[in-house]
Amino acid sequence: MDKLNMQSGDFVRSNVAKIATLFPQCVTERLNKDGKPELAIDFDKLRSELSDEIFGDSEERYQFTWPEKRKASHLANERTTMTLRPCREESVGKDGTPGGFDSENLYIEGDNLDVLKVIRETYLGKVKMIYIDPPYNTGNDFVYNDDFAVSRDEFEAHSGLFDEEGNQTVDPMVRNTESNGRFHTFWLNMIYPRLKVARDILTDDGVIFISIDDREISNITKLCDEIFGNSNFVCQFTWKSKLGKVGTTSTISAVHEYILCYAKNVDLVNFEMIVKQSDGRKENLRQWGVADRREDRPSMWYPITINGITVYPYKDNGTEGRWRVGEEMAKELLASNALVLGNKDGKYNIYRIFPKSESISAYTTLLLDDIGTTAKGAITLKELKLNKIFDFSKPVELIKHFVFLSKDKQGLYLDFFSGSATTAHAVMQLNSEDGGNRRFIMVQLTEETDKDSEARKAGYANICEIGKERIRRAGKKIKEEAGLQGQDLDIGFRVLKLDSSNMEDVYYTPEDFDANNIFSSIDNVKPDRTPLDLLFQVMPELNIELSAKIEEKEVIGKKVFFVDDTYLIATFDMDVNESTITGIAKMKPQYFVMRDASAANDNVLDNFEQIFRHYSPDTIRRVL
Repeated sequence: MDKLNMQSGDFVRSNVAKIATLFPQCVTERLNKDGKPELAIDFDKLRSELSDEIFGDSEERYQFTWPEKRKASHLANERTTMTLRPCREESVGKDGTPGGFDSENLYIEGDNLDVLKVIRETYLGKVKMIYIDPPYNTGNDFVYNDDFAVSRDEFEAHSGLFDEEGNQTVDPMVRNTESNGRFHTFWLNMIYPRLKVARDILTDDGVIFISIDDREISNITKLCDEIFGNSNFVCQFTWKSKLGKVGTTSTISAVHEYILCYAKNVDLVNFEMIVKQSDGRKENLRQWGVADRREDRPSMWYPITINGITVYPYKDNGTEGRWRVGEEMAKELLASNALVLGNKDGKYNIYRIFPKSESISAYTTLLLDDIGTTAKGAITLKELKLNKIFDFSKPVELIKHFVFLSKDKQGLYLDFFSGSATTAHAVMQLNSEDGGNRRFIMVQLTEETDKDSEARKAGYANICEIGKERIRRAGKKIKEEAGLQGQDLDIGFRVLKLDSSNMEDVYYTPEDFDANNIFSSIDNVKPDRTPLDLLFQVMPELNIELSAKIEEKEVIGKKVFFVDDTYLIATFDMDVNESTITGIAKMKPQYFVMRDASAANDNVLDNFEQIFRHYSPDTIRRVL
C-alpha cells in the first residue's frame, strides 16, 4: 500500500519530464537541496536547440521584466503542504438549507495563491471561465504579502505570520502606497504567480476576464501577453463604471474601466452571439415612389388573380402603375402562398408575405448602459439589505454578461478575488434564467473589515463573512423569484478554509525516546483535525473535485466515507479490523484510503493486501 504525499503536485518536475521527452539531450543530473540526485535541464543546450544562431544573455531583445520577477515566477511552481478544511456549519445546502453539504459550489477562504496551488491538479483544465477584480494599485489598495527572499515554509516559520500551532497571527496583506519605491514591482509580483497558476486550470477553450483601470492596464496587458501569449489576446472591453465625476479632482472625469479578455487557446473560443428574430412582414406588391408608372417598367404591368379576383397595379389616383416583381416571379410567389389579397374600402391590393428571419451578429467591446455602473451594484446590495456593507461592488449584470458570453451552461466558473461574491450571484442568476447548471468557486482572503466601517458595525468581521451572507441572501431571493422553475436550482455552497497540513512533522532525536515509548506507534495526524478534514486533504491528491458527493455510512461498526458512490472509500477510524477491510474490499472501490495508525493490530496490516487481492485486486490502496 502506497503512502499519500499530502502536498500539491510538483509542476517543476512535470515540466522537466515534458522537456526531456522533446529534447533528451538537454537533460542532465544534479544533486538537489537534500543531496539526492534528480533530473535537471541544461539550459545552454536547450537554448542552442531552439535557435540557429548564438544568442547571448547580453543581447538586446524585447522583454518585460521587473525586480524579483524570477522569484515571483518560481513562487507559482513551489509545492505547498497547505490543506483545505471543510466547515459544515457555515455551508449551505443545494436548496438553501443552513449547514447542508450537498452543493456543488465552493466558497474557499484563504490566500488565493496557496488555494490555487492546492486545487491546481484537481481542476487542471476544468475551469471554463475566470473572472477577477484584483486590487487596482491606486495607492490605497491592499496587496498580498508574498515573500520572495525565502521559501514559503521558511517565511511562515520566521515571519510571525503563524504561531506554533499553525494559526495565522498576522494579516498577510499590506497597503501598497505610492510612496513605496517598488510600487509597480510590488503589484506585479503579487499578480504574476496567481495568473500563472490560473492559466493551468482553464479548459482548452477557457477564457479569463480581468477588471482593471488606467493605472495598471499597460502592465497587466504585457503580463498576460507573456503568460497566455499575445496571440491569445481576445479583446479589451470598456465599461462605463461611474455615472459622473466621482472620486477625482481632475478636470477630466474618468468614468470608465477596462476588462481584459485572454484565452487559453483563442482558436477554440466560441463566444455567444446576438441572435435577432424578425417576424414575417407584409409588403404591398405595387411599386411606390420613384419609377412607379407603367411606362417606367412596362413588363411589370400584368394581372394577378387570387380567389377569383383579378387585380392590376393601379395607383391610388386611378392611373396605371406597376408591380415590384416580374410576372414569372409573381407566379412563383403565388405557388408558394407568399401573395395575399387585401381589400380596403372596396379597393383591392396584392401583398407579399415575407418569411420570419434570423440575423446573427457579435457583441461589441463597448459595454452598453444596460450593464449598469458600480451604483447599480450598490442598489443590488441594498435590495439584499446589505447596503453600505461593501464599497464599489460590481453590478451582477456585468459579470453575468461574461458568463453568458462563455457559452457553457454546465461550466465551472472561478473568481479568486471574490470580494462581495458578485460572480457567485451572477452564476446563480443566469442559471435561474436559462436553466443552466453552472457551478462556481469563490476564493477570498479573510481580510478584516475596517473597525469603523458599516460592515464591522453590522457584525461582519471580514470580507468572507460578507461574501457568504451575500450568496445566502441572493440565492434565497433568486429561488423565490424563479418559482417552480427554480426548484432544482443549486443556491448553496461548501465552505472550505485554507490551513496548515493535517499531518504532524514527526521527527525525534535519540534523547526524545525512553524505555516507555520506544515501541509505541506515532500518530502523524494533528490532534485537532477531524476525519472530514483528512478526507478533504486526500481528495485533491486523488484528483477528486472538492464538490464531489460525499456520504457517511457505517461498515462493520466503523464510520466510512463514500465519495461519488464507491469511487473513493475512506475510513480514518481507529481499531479497524479484517471484517471492516473485507466489507469495503467487496464493494470494489476505485480508491481506498485509511490511516496507517487505524489498524487494530499487526495482523490487520499483514492481511490487508491479501484481502484486497482476493476481493478487489484493481482497487488502488493508499495510506496516510
